[in-house]
Amino acid sequence: MWSRREFLGTAFAGWTTMASLRSAERAKSNRQLAIAHIERTTVRVPYRPIPERNMDRELPHWRYSEIVEVKLKSGHVGLGETLLYYTWGVPSAADVKRALGENAARLMWDDSLGAGLQMALFDAVAKWAEVPVHALLGKKVHNRTPLSWWNIETSPEDMVAECKEAQRRGYTAYKTKGRPWFDIWAQIDAVAKAMPKSFKLDIDFNDTLLDAQRAIPILRELEKYPHIGIWETPIFQRDIKGNQEIRRQTRVPIAMHYGTPDPLTAIKEDVCDGFVITGGASRVMAQAHVAAMADKPFWLQLVGTGITAAFSLHLGGVLSHATWPAVNCHQLFTHNMLTEEIAVQNGYAKVPDRPGLGYDLDRDALDRFRVPKPKQRPEPARLIETVWPDGRKMYVANTGRVNFHLDLARKGKIPFFERGVTTRLVPDDGSKRWRQLYEKARQQAFITK
Repeated sequence: MWSRREFLGTAFAGWTTMASLRSAERAKSNRQLAIAHIERTTVRVPYRPIPERNMDRELPHWRYSEIVEVKLKSGHVGLGETLLYYTWGVPSAADVKRALGENAARLMWDDSLGAGLQMALFDAVAKWAEVPVHALLGKKVHNRTPLSWWNIETSPEDMVAECKEAQRRGYTAYKTKGRPWFDIWAQIDAVAKAMPKSFKLDIDFNDTLLDAQRAIPILRELEKYPHIGIWETPIFQRDIKGNQEIRRQTRVPIAMHYGTPDPLTAIKEDVCDGFVITGGASRVMAQAHVAAMADKPFWLQLVGTGITAAFSLHLGGVLSHATWPAVNCHQLFTHNMLTEEIAVQNGYAKVPDRPGLGYDLDRDALDRFRVPKPKQRPEPARLIETVWPDGRKMYVANTGRVNFHLDLARKGKIPFFERGVTTRLVPDDGSKRWRQLYEKARQQAFITK
């Protein structure tokens, strides 16, 4: 029979031993999770032909991504990506410096590190823990998550071709832009004639319908097509009364970027049916939880190649209200930078259960598309011609702003939506006339008859 002193002494020794073991295990984990090296590689990934001739009008710089690889002391390597000129955060040299030597698990929720670095930290830690990334984000509530095909605004012919390609690859939703320099009626009519009613179009107007009075007749006419799935930001999001009126008089759900108006106002005033959510992991999770409390669906908008799309799958797996098709835009490119495609069936992709992102970097593609990192956003000269059936021609040129064309529409400085309008990028043929038109349009968009 042990005495109380002997029992307590033995128990204390056991507790001390267990505490020492736990402390040793923590120390071992800290050493293994320490960030040993960070590699950043800039790539210029080509567009597919149809996106190329349309993206080159305003977004030629989306070709540039920075691939981030984080190596832990344990030897595990995490993969991430930053679309350099369209993202919520670009990792800087200072971000890399402060991350080196730190515990990756402690850092991975820090959105200030930027897209590619944060993504790579999640991938590395998940691989070390031998769990999928979604296990670090929360409880998986969806085994599959919806994805949308995306392309910028195009001619009706190109739009139909892209919708057919999307359907061939298993997609059931196509997201694009509604713009006054293309015939929105002709675009939607062409798709409706070519695609089944189950195939949905989600149209982002980026405020270009301007106000409820002008927007409602167009939206009501177009919503007669069963193919219309969602309208995004038809008018300025801060226009609470205008958006309420649109919702009262139309049937198609309205999506708004989370944050404008502020979430409490958006929910209280019921100005939209759901949200567009983007940003770093902490920001996305916080916004998604607010949307869930308000019972508002949303789509995730994390843009890049297949690497970013893979990370988005994991977020979609744990977020209950991520039920609208995610917009990742990886379909724009000739290569998704992964060793395999993200398979889509009936509009959904499987949430990976392999450790980490569940996908591997295609190193041959990394070497093939590797380029020096541009010192600033590439800004090739572009002259854009818009033509109406009555013979009017409008010329717009890049001015250094990303949405130079869109800015004019938002300010009402170009003609409103009309039928029969077409737009093209005018090739630089080296002629004096091209240069004169370009220089004049750079100063101010102008219309000729």
